[in-house]
Amino acid sequence: MKINLVMIVKNEERSLEKCLKAASPLVDRMIIVDTGSEDATRAIAEGMGAEVFSFIWINDFSAARNYALDQSDGDWNLILDADEYVRPCGRRNLERALSGRKGTWLGGVLRYDSYPDNGNVSVSTSVLPRLLPGDIRYTGRIHEQPEGNWPCYQIPLEVDHDGYLYTDKGERNLPYLFQEVQEHPEDGYYQFQLASTLRNLKRLEESLTWFRRFYHCSGLSEAYRPGGVVLYLYTLLDVGTIECLDEAGAVVEREEAVLGEWSDFCFVCGLFYMKRVLSDVERYVGLLPNIEYSYKRCLELGERPELGGVQGTGSFKAAYNLGTWYEVSGQKELAVRYYRMSAKAGYEPARERLKAYQ
Repeated sequence: MKINLVMIVKNEERSLEKCLKAASPLVDRMIIVDTGSEDATRAIAEGMGAEVFSFIWINDFSAARNYALDQSDGDWNLILDADEYVRPCGRRNLERALSGRKGTWLGGVLRYDSYPDNGNVSVSTSVLPRLLPGDIRYTGRIHEQPEGNWPCYQIPLEVDHDGYLYTDKGERNLPYLFQEVQEHPEDGYYQFQLASTLRNLKRLEESLTWFRRFYHCSGLSEAYRPGGVVLYLYTLLDVGTIECLDEAGAVVEREEAVLGEWSDFCFVCGLFYMKRVLSDVERYVGLLPNIEYSYKRCLELGERPELGGVQGTGSFKAAYNLGTWYEVSGQKELAVRYYRMSAKAGYEPARERLKAYQ
């Protein structure tokens, strides 16, 4: 079995050596396609033993990836970006996983994304199709995806991604995304990507237009849909008007039967019920128990990184929010219990709150 690393890069001197060093024990060849670097990217790649090719950028990520894949003779191709680092995994374990299934399928890697979060660093997870059979190619100008409707199965390969800590490519991506939604108006995936990009750029009300389109276009079986629904809810809560709270309430009611077994959804539900009560205490006081229930449900469900979502919604973040709920409702002993649970996991805001009880 031949496994090759296949990458496209541009100006990646910050992270490329670390990326290649982590991946090299797993692959037979390292194929790097440079799309116009002006730094030491090419020299670093060559110094690490990679084969470096050039591709003139034509505003199409799939075109560049497919050119890179055309240079590979692998039975399987591992697709990474330069700011992604494979966690240790034996080659034998990887081959065993790839040999364990018949037919055409895609290998899903569990990626841990670090990102800035109100002065701290949070981590989210997702399973992405990144180990591809040799004949699979990409489609899509931006946020490209493997062609075909092949099943994706998680393999024992995990990847850390730190790019969000150093650069925001949202403004760069917007023109591509607007073009894609124009050309594919019924494709919920592009509506979602545009909505989330606008959200990250703090263009919240504009993003809601596209979240609504995504919500009506996407099918229940689409892998990106649960995360999209949760981001939709967060955006409605961030805008925070009565109309948005009404809309969020309708979404929560519709999705509870679909997403109620996922801690990320239960977590945002806790936030929704809190904001709903505060918007009109007399009218919505009956929803108060839902706040406690939502966060307790998060802790019951626990952490399931393979389902995707934000780390902590099934553990330390839920415990912290439960602690704040008990604190404001005058239940000090319960507040301390859950703050301690959160602090034990290393969550700094919980440690700070505990200082008030020392």
